[in-house]
Amino acid sequence: MAKWLITIGVILIAVGVLWPWIARLGLGNLPGDIRIEHRGFTFYFPLTSCIIVSLVITLLLWIFRR
Repeated sequence: MAKWLITIGVILIAVGVLWPWIARLGLGNLPGDIRIEHRGFTFYFPLTSCIIVSLVITLLLWIFRR
């Protein structure tokens, strides 16, 4: 369990450091991402981006387990 937590922590740090380059890929601005803006209030839910990231992670895990 400790190894998994360390691995997840390292991955999160790497994503945080690489975020300026990841943001250029367009994630978060895809069709299907929900954005509601009103006076003084913004609700944002990146539905399509979450699905794409989930599919990529699932594919990578599937490949590495074989």
